Amino acid sequence: MSAEAVSGTTTDTVAGRRLGAGVTLGAVVLMMAGASAPSPFYPDLQVSLGLQPWVMTAVFAVYAVALLGTLLVFGSVSDHVGRRPVVTVGFLLLAASFALFRVADSAAVLFEARILQGIASGLLLSTLSAAIADFERPSRPGSAAVVNAIAPMVGLAVGAVVAGVAMQVTGDARLIVFDALVVLSLLLAAVVWLAPETAPRHDGLVASLRPRVSVPPAIRGLLARSAPAIFAGWATGGLFLSLGAAIVRTELGATSHVLQGLAIGALAGSGAVAAYVFRNRSARATTLYGTAALAGGTVLSLLALPTGSAAAYLIAVVIAGTGFGTAFFGILRTIMPLLPPHERAEVFAVIFIVSYLAFGVPAVVAGVLTPQIGLAATTYSYGAVVVVLSVVAGVLRWRSND
Repeated sequence: MSAEAVSGTTTDTVAGRRLGAGVTLGAVVLMMAGASAPSPFYPDLQVSLGLQPWVMTAVFAVYAVALLGTLLVFGSVSDHVGRRPVVTVGFLLLAASFALFRVADSAAVLFEARILQGIASGLLLSTLSAAIADFERPSRPGSAAVVNAIAPMVGLAVGAVVAGVAMQVTGDARLIVFDALVVLSLLLAAVVWLAPETAPRHDGLVASLRPRVSVPPAIRGLLARSAPAIFAGWATGGLFLSLGAAIVRTELGATSHVLQGLAIGALAGSGAVAAYVFRNRSARATTLYGTAALAGGTVLSLLALPTGSAAAYLIAVVIAGTGFGTAFFGILRTIMPLLPPHERAEVFAVIFIVSYLAFGVPAVVAGVLTPQIGLAATTYSYGAVVVVLSVVAGVLRWRSND
């Protein structure tokens, strides 16, 4: 079914649109929950497998590298073959990666699981984001940007918190968490075929597989000005997913798995809430708040570390999280109305390339620095970079009329 058909007004079409929107929303939440679920396990895996700190950050970072490579090659493939086939392949690969996490008994298996997960997520990110835009109700313009900002944050929060709670209450947490993710991924791979197809097949598939970064001329300047805010927000996410549990355990002395998961979940969860609260604000005001909260929350989190107060640290993380969610949401609110349907997946691929460069590259650098200068110094250095980027992004947006 074409995008135009999906926007029809018959009861069946409205029902199909609602089903498609619900399936797509669930798919995004599940994918991102799977991205954060391994993080609370990292400190224990490092100890039980006898791994160096840089190995664990490298395990995190290869996910971003695999995802970026996949986005570069396959980022717009769903514009040519349809959304449903790509979603099915993506979730089958995700299920395989979760099965590997379940039995991982060496660094090699962890790397294999994370690389496979990165490939799957690379296929899914731009496809699901485009599908959310496809299913936007004509009566609720701008709602797709809200969903595209909130759903990933909800998924990140759910995955980290549920994994942390499972580790606290049962000795079989890894089996329980990843078995559930395998089953849910296989279910999504099948259920997506109940939803309408919104991207009719058309020529150009082979040409689209050539690695490239393509942005329509109409939004190139806007996207360039938005890049620092995207980078700052997702670099913050990368810091907490790669080192968040270790920071809570090592620097704050908190051994509770729930608290370690909550440190990650609080960032993403507060981002989701903030994006919803700002849903009726202008894109400019939303982005300005986001960059200010990112800078301020990051500074407060760094100041909280020497106090040893987990409560103060979590409050700072929540403030930074509201910035993470609203900075990204404000940018999506600005860009999405300018995208024609046939370019959505391609542009989302570019946005997520920037996002996951920020997500992965600083984590790799942190993994190299931590054994040399220590976790605390690495965290302060990482935070300083986030603050500078946030300030630059805020100034650029303040001076812009977009």
